[in-house]
Amino acid sequence: MQARFIFAPTTIAVLALTASIFAAENPDAVPLKKFLRPAAKTVKKPGDLPWSKPEAWVGQGPFVAQAEGGAAKKSNGETKPAEAPATKPAPGTNEKPAEKPAPTPAATEPAKPAGGEPEVPRAIMVTKREITAQLQIFLDQQLFSPGMIDGKPGKFLTNALKRWQRAHALPETGVIDENVPLDSVYPVYTFHTVAKSDYKFVGNLAGKTAEQARQKSLLYPGYTDLLAERYHCSTEFLAKLNPKVSFGKLKPGDEVRVPNVAPFKIEDMPDTGNLPEHEEFKARRIVVTRRDTILELFEGDTLIAAIPIAPGSPAHPTPAGKWRILGIASMPTFRWDAGVLNRGVRTKNFFNLPPGPRNPVGVAWMGLNKPGVGIHGTNNPHSIGTFASHGCMRTANWDISRICHMVTAGVIVEIK
Repeated sequence: MQARFIFAPTTIAVLALTASIFAAENPDAVPLKKFLRPAAKTVKKPGDLPWSKPEAWVGQGPFVAQAEGGAAKKSNGETKPAEAPATKPAPGTNEKPAEKPAPTPAATEPAKPAGGEPEVPRAIMVTKREITAQLQIFLDQQLFSPGMIDGKPGKFLTNALKRWQRAHALPETGVIDENVPLDSVYPVYTFHTVAKSDYKFVGNLAGKTAEQARQKSLLYPGYTDLLAERYHCSTEFLAKLNPKVSFGKLKPGDEVRVPNVAPFKIEDMPDTGNLPEHEEFKARRIVVTRRDTILELFEGDTLIAAIPIAPGSPAHPTPAGKWRILGIASMPTFRWDAGVLNRGVRTKNFFNLPPGPRNPVGVAWMGLNKPGVGIHGTNNPHSIGTFASHGCMRTANWDISRICHMVTAGVIVEIK
């Protein structure tokens, strides 16, 4: 299906409001009267990009566009936008073919409200937070991660938008214009239905490392933590979206309003062990820019994904140079050794911490041919963007869970 992006007259107000969000951070931003020019540049469609073919990438596509209205209701109560036509899964993966798209409403009918959206025309947004959240969700869907979705502008959002623009051969303004199809994200929010099975990943989390080593798994300490990570946002943002919800009293069947992203489901992560190698990914390369706290993934010279990271601290910097991935482990056990973390020396005083979303290296580990250094998830997504690691590159679990399925052993990692 070819996406059609419709801009009603009221969109001008949206763009004007959005421009003010980024003006402070982008003194060289394109003025509103310029980016509302009548002849818009054509945004490249999935078929124009090398990674859009099913055999060339795994996970959420870099360009996911919905035409008009419609939302598919899944059996577990989650609502998601209508998807692209069904495609075959990439070789060697467990990805299921996409469902057929939901019917598009007749042109004479108004857009139907779905997933918690008010009954207003689609081009009318209520607040700056709503517009910003919509942009964050759009970029997250494209695998140009804006970091934690919170409805606030910031460095991560601007960096993600600029890189999305670069990938589509557009001027890197970091400002929303007519080339950014925000209409593809509707509804902005949806609902998650609490399920009994969710609580399998929620439980007591010991505070001390020695005590954590005795646990069977390192779970989410609360249900809100599971929801926030599943929908790529902060617990504070969830609370703002659900002012009347008492999260400590949720029970199966209750509904919670959440950002409309492809949920990170920890239950879908492969069991503990190394992921299979993919020969077709070996020509890809990763570039990490420590100063900008960002990781970029390239297919040849084409940028196909970018995610924010937390590189090493000044005392334990991430090593510059060209390295390569030795292997990728899903749901890893972490050997916690103070000697390695502080001095780079293995000792006999260590703890093996069990797998789980609150393992210090999160839900995946990409080991490099530099001993002790890797790209991994985290038990603290709020640390992303800071120089807080002991030399590794940490990412949010929802980001590493996608990136680890787009690379393989042998991929070059250039750290600058």
